[in-house]
Amino acid sequence: MSEIIVLGAGMVGIGTALALQSRGHDVTVIDRRGPGEETSHGNAGIIQTEAAEPYAFPRDPRVMLRYLAGRDNDLRYALPALLRMAPSLARYWQNSSPGHHARISLRYAKLTSRATTDHGPLIDAAGLEPMIRRDGFNEIFRSTAAFDARTAYAARMAESFGIPYLVQGPDTFCIDEPGFRTRMAGAIRWTGAWSCADPGGLVRGYANLLMQRGGRIIKGDANEVAAAGAGWRLGPTQAEHVVVCLGPWSPQLLARFGYRVSMLRKRGYHRHFKAAAPVNRPFVDTDNGVVLSPMRAGLRMSSGAALVDMDAPSDPAQLGRAEKALRHDIELGTRAAPEPWFGHRPCLPDMLPLTGPLPRHTGLWANFGHGHQGFTLGPTTGTLLAEAMAGEGDTLHAALAPENRPFAIR
Repeated sequence: MSEIIVLGAGMVGIGTALALQSRGHDVTVIDRRGPGEETSHGNAGIIQTEAAEPYAFPRDPRVMLRYLAGRDNDLRYALPALLRMAPSLARYWQNSSPGHHARISLRYAKLTSRATTDHGPLIDAAGLEPMIRRDGFNEIFRSTAAFDARTAYAARMAESFGIPYLVQGPDTFCIDEPGFRTRMAGAIRWTGAWSCADPGGLVRGYANLLMQRGGRIIKGDANEVAAAGAGWRLGPTQAEHVVVCLGPWSPQLLARFGYRVSMLRKRGYHRHFKAAAPVNRPFVDTDNGVVLSPMRAGLRMSSGAALVDMDAPSDPAQLGRAEKALRHDIELGTRAAPEPWFGHRPCLPDMLPLTGPLPRHTGLWANFGHGHQGFTLGPTTGTLLAEAMAGEGDTLHAALAPENRPFAIR
């Protein structure tokens, strides 16, 4: 079969390479760093089958005012960067209207609903079961009003998309998570999700599986890829097809070929804590805008979003604010390192990943723009791209295809 270069060795790139390889293609993955060392390393480690509705731009004026005033830890911003992102933010706001968002969610749910089904065979084949938990994650609530509202939301998600969940009152949650000192109003456990104790390790395990099956992973600069005759070349490697899986760096590469990608890069931070109180499964603390996940490296605290330039200096204020608040609720222990990690989530204004052939170049393909869910959806969109390359397709393939996405790429 045809040789294929996959640019990017994160979860999306490796998931794509494995899907193409399973159809008999000879695949080479090229990245400047090793597998799982960029954005795929830094997430909260949850495979989110419950995430049927992508994150919408808030349209409640009260929420917007909290964000603008810096009173909500979910979001921080730098004004110059925010102004540069204004065109993409305007498209994001437009697509977040109730009608648009509902239609997008119907497509998005088809992706997230199959995430564990697509990860499962890879986990088994790579022998990675010891790092996987299959018992969901919690969202915790300190106020009864917030708990009741989320319970109603969970019921709607179950009715609309068949998503399983469990409501835990304060007594049940105390038994389930005895490490908490504060009595919570309650928790929602999303029981269908899986979690991973080492997200970067999972990607590396998938990469080893790819190489065991005959694939290649080499280091190189993706920006050096160029058309060569009827195909493509990057250094000594030639191929009939190239797939761009570079996450937040994809627009920079595609600009060389005349494509304008409208992307919001949401920065996120994490830091680990040693000797923290035992936590049985990850939990989302909506009040403080963070996720805490038990990892091999310690208890990982992952932040919300910061709208800043990619080259902006580190400013982990969101982590600091959450750490101060959470030390009243749970024993966090000591910081494992003085400086936190940070990376950028590649978000498109219509909230769907961009997956399929690029319209003005034969053999050039896209699979990026997964927002907060690259770790969840890498194997899934990789499979869809492999199907599209084989000439297969349905309405979901069409919804993700670049030629049908004027909000995302031109």
